[in-house]
Amino acid sequence: MSHLTPQPPQVPRYRGFNRVGERYGITIGPFGRRVSAAPQVGPLLALVLGSLAVVAAVLARLGGLGLGRDMLVVSVRAAVQLTVVSLLIAAVLRSAGLTAAFIAGMVVIAVVTAGRRITGSLRGSGWWTALPIVAGVAPVLGLLLASALVPARTVSVLPIAGIFIGGAMSATGLTGRRALDELTARRGEYEGGLALGLLPRDAALEVCRSSAALALFPVLDQTRTVGLVTLPGAFVGVLLGGADPVEAGAVQLLVLIGLLAIESVAVLITLELVARGRIDRAGSYRRL
Repeated sequence: MSHLTPQPPQVPRYRGFNRVGERYGITIGPFGRRVSAAPQVGPLLALVLGSLAVVAAVLARLGGLGLGRDMLVVSVRAAVQLTVVSLLIAAVLRSAGLTAAFIAGMVVIAVVTAGRRITGSLRGSGWWTALPIVAGVAPVLGLLLASALVPARTVSVLPIAGIFIGGAMSATGLTGRRALDELTARRGEYEGGLALGLLPRDAALEVCRSSAALALFPVLDQTRTVGLVTLPGAFVGVLLGGADPVEAGAVQLLVLIGLLAIESVAVLITLELVARGRIDRAGSYRRL
């Protein structure tokens, strides 16, 4: 019998998803069945993705949204970026130093993206967006690592750091853009506040605070409906990666509640930076 290929041990049916499949390069699902969360990479996948991108671009163009070209550009860009990351990620995860450098690169890209979204330029005050992003992510990620709730392993830290940085980037970009738009559109109210004796910061906050708070609605809705409307990526990924449902739920709770804290910090700091004039853009309420 020694010539037979080793077979995986029997999987207890009551355990559901488990880690036995890691040794054999597979994922063992409920009742011992092999499952895969990944689509088959090939021409069919490329055809479906291309079709969806074209449909999105055509609908945006027909609807007069002015984003048709952007739909195609970001789709191609996402495909290229994920291909490169997929080729690099195995090497990155082997080294704590490379993982730290990769996370630092993610922060820089998030700052550039949020800064351009707010100011429309890579130069000038857009670099102030580094403050809300780092101030939101660093304490929460540090707390999770210090408490050992997230193991200090590259394979654990990198994906959670990416989710946190992405959430801070979105909240910062939305807050800054909406705050400046509101201040420009309601310049008369801002000047009226100044006439009544308010400081420029206080007058600006009176005008833009309520609209900037809308940046928190996406994470609030996601947290409110988790498990009822959506099964977020962290939950599904951890579940199919070998954890049991309770562990997957715990990871997803860490992510969602962590995002609430991170995005709240990012929104408040961004709002303060806009009110104090640190984040500004050409044609804004201060330059009219």
